[in-house]
Parts: sequence; structure tokens; C-alpha cells
Amino acid sequence: MTCARSKSMQACSIQCRGINPNEDTQPHAALRYNSPMLTLTTVARTKLPDCAQSIVDNAAELAAFGWTPATSSNFSLRLDEQLLAVTVSGKDKGKLTTADIMVANLQGEAVETDLRPSAETFLHSQLYARFPDIGCVLHTHSRTQTVASRLFAWQGYVRLAGMELLKAFRGHQTHDASIDLPILPNQQDMRLLATQIEAKLGAPNLYGYLIEGHGLYAWGRDMTEARRHLEAFEFLLACELDLRNLRA
Repeated sequence: MTCARSKSMQACSIQCRGINPNEDTQPHAALRYNSPMLTLTTVARTKLPDCAQSIVDNAAELAAFGWTPATSSNFSLRLDEQLLAVTVSGKDKGKLTTADIMVANLQGEAVETDLRPSAETFLHSQLYARFPDIGCVLHTHSRTQTVASRLFAWQGYVRLAGMELLKAFRGHQTHDASIDLPILPNQQDMRLLATQIEAKLGAPNLYGYLIEGHGLYAWGRDMTEARRHLEAFEFLLACELDLRNLRA
């Protein structure tokens, strides 16, 4: 089975789900919990090749959109309840190979590899630990996302309302609705940033957040859904920016 988007992306997404501006370089020591899992499970080892290929294929497409400049951004897929496949730090996301996909645990630590994950891997792990149904997390740095995060930072969110593409988000059946996309202040201390994010995660039907001057995190049950949510956020944020300019 291949996870190339052109060959049954939906089947790949199901396979790669678990059972149930430049990369940050700060050390992970402060983020570690007790009793980390540092060995791949049989399930994770089996799923890793397909998940790695899916991440490579989708990263190349997102890079072609211009959403991953200067080696920024990171992408992950759940392997099982405790492990995720994630992009390594400091690589051009448009030129990844499967060798650039590593495994980390829910504490953001590398598993069975000397490769270094981004410190932001901890933010992926936070989502997988909090929501067992999340199977994919995508983090990008498009110009639209970054500008919107700065422009609306003063109010702590961007309200997306009244547009047909709101129906792209799981659970939304009409354009006559609104989503408040949270904006968190940028922070190099991942533990502090994760604490601030945690306070926002209780909102219903939340599928993303912005970090000010940084970029967007979006997620879903699998790669297909996470891509749909990511692309919907990008489009809706661009509409908000355009409307603001036209009204000026």
C-alpha cells in the first residue's frame, strides 16, 4: 500500500491513525515526564513506513504552496496510543525523504533514533495525549497565517463567520456559524506555551490555533481531515485579511 495522495489518500489516512520560523532548537530536558517510552511498539514499527511516506508526500505539497519557508513547519501522524511519526528538525519540508521522519513519544522525546525532533514536537504530543481521536497534526508558517496572527493578536482570536467553507470543519453543517480561532503569544519555552494552549483546548469543535508572529497548528482524525482543516483555515484567514483591506 502506498500513502501517496494520488493513490487512495483516505485508505492511507486510516492506516496511519493510532489505535484508540525555523525549527526551535531548545533542549527537551525540561519537557520530560516520568517513565518515557523509548522503544517502538510492534504496532508503531508496522505503521511507520506508510506514515512516513504520507508525511513526506503531504509536506512536499504544502511546501509547494509556500507554507513552509526556510525549513520551518512540522508534521506528524499518530502511530499508536504512545508514539507518533514526526518530521525531524531543520529540514527543508519540500525535500524530505522517509529517512527524515522519526518517532517520538508523548513527552516529545526521540524513540530508537539519534535524530533530533523540533522542540515543538511537544505541542504535537500535547494534542495526541489530550485527544485520543486526533490522528494527525500539521503546523505551517504561511504568510497569511503569520500576518493574521499579528493583526488580530490584540483580541486573542480571529473570528471566522458566515462563510460557506466553515462547513469544511467536522461538525459544522452550515455557513451560518462562527469559529473563534485562538491566538497564543509566541514563546520559546514550550512548557509555558503548552500551559497557555491547554487553557484553550476545552472549546468545542476546535481544530486549530495560531501562535502570534509564528504560524498555525491544525489537526484532525487523519491526514485527510487535518489537510482539509488546514486548507480551510488558510482560505478563511485570507478572506478576513482581504475584507479588512477592502473596508479600509
